[in-house]
Amino acid sequence: MVQTKSTVIHGLTTAWKGLTLTIRHLFASNAKRKIISVSDSNYFKQMEGTNTIQYPKQQLPVPEVGRYQLEVEMDDCIVCDLCAKICPVDCIDIEAIKATEAIGQTSDGTTKRLYAAKFDIDMAKCMYCGLCTIVCPTECIIMTNQYDRSVFELKDLTYVFSDMTPEEAAEKRDLLEKQQAERAAAKLAATQKKEGSE
Repeated sequence: MVQTKSTVIHGLTTAWKGLTLTIRHLFASNAKRKIISVSDSNYFKQMEGTNTIQYPKQQLPVPEVGRYQLEVEMDDCIVCDLCAKICPVDCIDIEAIKATEAIGQTSDGTTKRLYAAKFDIDMAKCMYCGLCTIVCPTECIIMTNQYDRSVFELKDLTYVFSDMTPEEAAEKRDLLEKQQAERAAAKLAATQKKEGSE
């Protein structure tokens, strides 16, 4: 009985201390928090205003070197697969189809010879290291300043950048197979002709 009484008293005093602290903060912080940069000397010593910013009306300034959501400019992508190879968490999934001829140029003049049948980035896996942006020879993959992309389904965090339909991809594969078959037949005919003349 005595132990129960002391436990109840201890519980009430602990609750009172917590409520006192909450009430003190409730009446002390009645102004909006001022948005200041992380480089400001007062950033970690703010004593006035609310403890949190009024998001989305207020937003913290994005640092110039911030690493946030990835974006791919497919017109500049040469489908070299370097970003997928260097990714430490395998969040980039690329499927390339070799073109039968040059299919255009990027903005820096690099000739494009591969189609991107698939170019997906799973941002749920991404660790925001930025390695993919460093190795990209055409600088088509960049980190944007967007950090808030809340979704209800996990699958919605997989961003699809390729605009090629499965039908178009199948057509390009057929063209490549046809070209390779023609080249193999021409090579075989040339070999047979050479052997026949000897």
